[in-house]
Amino acid sequence: MIGEMPARDPRQVRAMFGRIVPRYDLLNRLMSLGMDGRWRIQAARAARPPGVIALDLGTGTGDMTIELRQRGASRVIGADFSRAMLGAASRKTEGTKDVSFVLADALSLPFPDATFDVLVNSFLLRNLANLPAGLAEMSRVLRPGGRLVCLDMTQPPAGIFGTAYRFYFNRLLPPLAGALSGDRAAYRYLPHSLRGVPDAAALAGMLREAGLENVRVRLLGGGAVALHTAVRAAPRRKRKR
Repeated sequence: MIGEMPARDPRQVRAMFGRIVPRYDLLNRLMSLGMDGRWRIQAARAARPPGVIALDLGTGTGDMTIELRQRGASRVIGADFSRAMLGAASRKTEGTKDVSFVLADALSLPFPDATFDVLVNSFLLRNLANLPAGLAEMSRVLRPGGRLVCLDMTQPPAGIFGTAYRFYFNRLLPPLAGALSGDRAAYRYLPHSLRGVPDAAALAGMLREAGLENVRVRLLGGGAVALHTAVRAAPRRKRKR
């Protein structure tokens, strides 16, 4: 892990996301230089959605929920802790069958154990107030053998690309996104949200500690984004004496 993650006040994070809903999709395109849609497609493919019951955790305006349903998931629930985000997601998916949305905290999900075949989250992890607790909760609601897919920013690599990326992410992006969104404070939070976040290898270790196995990592965006996949381990059978 890269140091200690700074405290995330859930109330402040929720309020911030609520304020930026009207331009959230546009600003995602800007922040990712137009690559976020392609990354979501790769994450959805990694989820192997045909026929599954899936949870899109931290759904935002519902793009991943839509992608999973279009790729054959039999049912998709999108969960988010922002009512404003869920309102936008509901409008975007109006008329789509077998899609629903739930107001939920990622650290205390309102679902029984072993509910989902697949759980996908995109650009959620760095916003959690307690990352290990969030991963444990994700593992809890997956059935044994169920797949977890995590798509998020990670610590960029060293070298010329990493230096250029940090300059863009820390210096250029916040004022530009703040001006376009009309909420400068929200996009000052963006570089702050990555401080202390575990790198891709460390996050893989945390997934294993949360009861997941077959952990795989794929770096995207020149190494600035990581796609992790894992499977919830089946419970071990007790040996008969």
